[in-house]
Amino acid sequence: MGSLMRLDKMLAEMGMGTRSQIKELAKKGRIQVNGVTEKKTDRKVDFQKDVVAVDHVPVSYVELEYYMLNKPQGVVSATEDHDHETVVGLLKKGQEGPRRKDLFPVGRLDIDTEGLLLITNDGELAHGLLSPRRHVDKRYYAEVEGTLPEDACLRFRQGITLSDGTPTLPAKLELLDDREKAWEGSPADGSGSDTVRNFSRVVLTIHEGKFHQVKRMFEALGCRVVFLRRLSMGSLVLDEKLKPGEYRELSKEEVKRLRSDINDTQPVGNPGDRVFSA
Repeated sequence: MGSLMRLDKMLAEMGMGTRSQIKELAKKGRIQVNGVTEKKTDRKVDFQKDVVAVDHVPVSYVELEYYMLNKPQGVVSATEDHDHETVVGLLKKGQEGPRRKDLFPVGRLDIDTEGLLLITNDGELAHGLLSPRRHVDKRYYAEVEGTLPEDACLRFRQGITLSDGTPTLPAKLELLDDREKAWEGSPADGSGSDTVRNFSRVVLTIHEGKFHQVKRMFEALGCRVVFLRRLSMGSLVLDEKLKPGEYRELSKEEVKRLRSDINDTQPVGNPGDRVFSA
């Protein structure tokens, strides 16, 4: 997009209010452009050169924003919800939050699933990462109740058929050694009150996102997922420094690599597939 934009549109996109509210601010002389009071909100400004301020506090324009969130359990992957806290709502608490109001989560994690979630307003990037025709890996750590069959890894490599007959693309299942440390607070960690004794700890890599796919794949083998955490999406890996509910902006290099993930992959699967939560 060009760098010229209506003043009221620019301020509205930066969360300074509705256009009517911004018009009232201008009437009261509270908006300045290059140090001069501006009362015409329909005028064009160059957001790359002009200094726009409200009450003499500069308002810089950002077209695209990218945040990595460590999604906690109990929060829904949505922009708004009447019954639960949302992942977008978490970005407004406690830390320096985003400037744009049009952010959304890229894909969905179930309310009881935690881990990596990308939040942005870059629709083109989101579409590429979520397209079921693209081979963008999603990697999960899971704790599974029940006994996995001996040929579980082979069956995942061949593609699991879900209980309703839906086939999945081939996936990679890695069985973790019992001596490896479990995720803090998970059933295998033993610190919770609902510790599961008969479980397997695994890392699963899939290339699509059917409805409840990870859980349904294990259910097809007679097991039940009791803990699920997304570790990565393409080249974007969950920052270990982020505690559940914490977030940070992506670096320019991380955004660049995500774009390369899309450009370097070839379309696979059925173009009619839909993208749902894990």
